[in-house]
Parts: sequence; C-alpha cells; structure tokens
Amino acid sequence: MFNIKGNYMRFGIDIGHNSPPDTGANGIKYEDNLTLDVGKRVMGKLKDLGHQVIDCKPTKSSSVVNSLRQRIARANRSNVDVFVSIHFNAFNGFANGTEVFAIGNTGKKIAKSVLDEILKMGFFNRGVKNGSHLFVLKNTNMPAILIECCFIDSAKDMKLFNSETMANAIVKGLTGKLPSTPVISVPDETLNPDISKLRLQKALNRLRITDSSAKPLDEDDIIGPATVSALKKFQEIVDIQQTGIAGETTWSAINQILAKPIIRKNHASGIVMKYLQYRVGAEPDGIYGSLTETAIKQFQRANGLDADGIVGNLTWRKLIG
Repeated sequence: MFNIKGNYMRFGIDIGHNSPPDTGANGIKYEDNLTLDVGKRVMGKLKDLGHQVIDCKPTKSSSVVNSLRQRIARANRSNVDVFVSIHFNAFNGFANGTEVFAIGNTGKKIAKSVLDEILKMGFFNRGVKNGSHLFVLKNTNMPAILIECCFIDSAKDMKLFNSETMANAIVKGLTGKLPSTPVISVPDETLNPDISKLRLQKALNRLRITDSSAKPLDEDDIIGPATVSALKKFQEIVDIQQTGIAGETTWSAINQILAKPIIRKNHASGIVMKYLQYRVGAEPDGIYGSLTETAIKQFQRANGLDADGIVGNLTWRKLIG
C-alpha cells in the first residue's frame, strides 16, 4: 500500500518495551506480553507476504533511554522504509480506544490506514496524533508510526482485543494485504483456556510446588492426595482460599505467574509478588519493598544473573523455566 521501493518493502518493527529496565504498563493484562505477542505475529505476517523485517527491539538495555536509542539506531542503520512501534495504553480504567502517532504527511497517511483497520475491531477512534514529542518517531530517518493498540486497563478494550485480529489489522493497514495462513506466535498465558488435570500438575511442577512429602508431582492426569496437597500449598502461598480444588481463582493465579510479567520495585503487588517472595525467601506481604529487593538480588547473584532487582525474562527462566 505504501510501497517506496517497488512491490516489497523493509519494515522496522519495534516491539514496545520488553527490555528491562524499559518495561511496559500493567493493567488487566501486561503490556509487555501483548506487544510481544502482537509484534511477533506482525513480523511473521509481513515476512509471509514477502517483505523484509528488521526486529528493532533490543535484547538488553542499560536504561530506558538506552533502549530507545538502540531501537532507532537499528532502524536507521538498516535503512528501513517504514518504522512501526507497537504499544498498549493504560490510564484510569475508563479511557479506551486506539490512537496512532506519526510525524509528516507520509507517516500520517500510514497511521490513518492502520488506524482505520484497527477500528474495524470495534475500538473507539482516538485519532491520528502528532508524534513529534516521541523519541522513536522524531529520531528515525524514515516514515514512522507508534501504535497504541488499546487500553490494557479498560475492561471494554480487553473484551474486544484479540492478538491475531490486531496483528491482521496492522499488517493490512501497512500493506493492504494479509497472508493466506495465520501466524502461530507467543501465547499470552493469562488467556490459556487449558484447565485440565494434566496441565495443573505440569504447572505446579513448573512453579516448584511440591506435595506434602516435598516431592514433585507425578504427571499422571489424576487428582490424588499428592496433587491436592500441592494445590493447597500453592493456594496458601498466593493467599487464596485453600480448597484443594482448581477453580477460576486458582487458575487465574497460576496463569498470572506463568505469564512471566516483568516486575520492578514499587511497581508490583499481589499474587505474583507473593509467589516471588516465596521463591526467594522474602516476607510474604505481597509488596515489592526493600527487603524483597534484597532477596531477589541475592537470588539473581546465586544464579549467575545481573543483580538488578528486576524480574525479567532471564530471572523468570531461572524461577520457572
């Protein structure tokens, strides 16, 4: 649709945040999970259409500014035709809808095309907005847009949201086309519908929750005394009713942890925090304070990680694989 160099283009796709200490917002969902899921799908679909794709997300950053500089440097160095930064909004739980930021006439035309496709999903139109204040837009050398897909703290938006449909809307807005087959991408564990007995046992083992004899569970698809005791132990750890039954509340707690949200000091509380405190031996108050930070840093050092106190992908990998 916006071909600059013939039929095929080179897109710079910037999956927002996901590079601690550059982490996204939290709401009903985690921004980092959704940007990663949607971004991977967008990249896969563009490749399937024959376009070149440059992944602009850094693997490691020393600061938020460093993270942003790496993204634009990669896009500029690769001489991409269009730079696309994917984000999700969060505000007060009531704001909702989609907005796309851009600079210049070409950028604004691309932004409008993408926005028009996303609005077909039913989101409120917040419009194409001037992005001249945004670092990644004002420092890239090519037409660039930043998409705020929707609000992760809005129940209305989260009910409308679907990763595959959102990725399709972005790709069609950029190219006017879609590949013939869907792209399988990173799942958001908070949306995992599997509540089988076998998955429960696998999840408890992955979370290092043992039975009353301190043994891992046999993954036999049978809810016996060992599984019930491990389940009650998990429920006690995250401070929910100890029923020994995996109901909606328990599965929600399990999935929140398996989603591996990026956790920083003074930015986390609740179920995931209580599980982390259990694993690192901190006081289980559900709040990420100074004592918990010390315990997390000790865990990181003991596992050969940078002791920055940020629970990101590498720390989660040591915790639950």
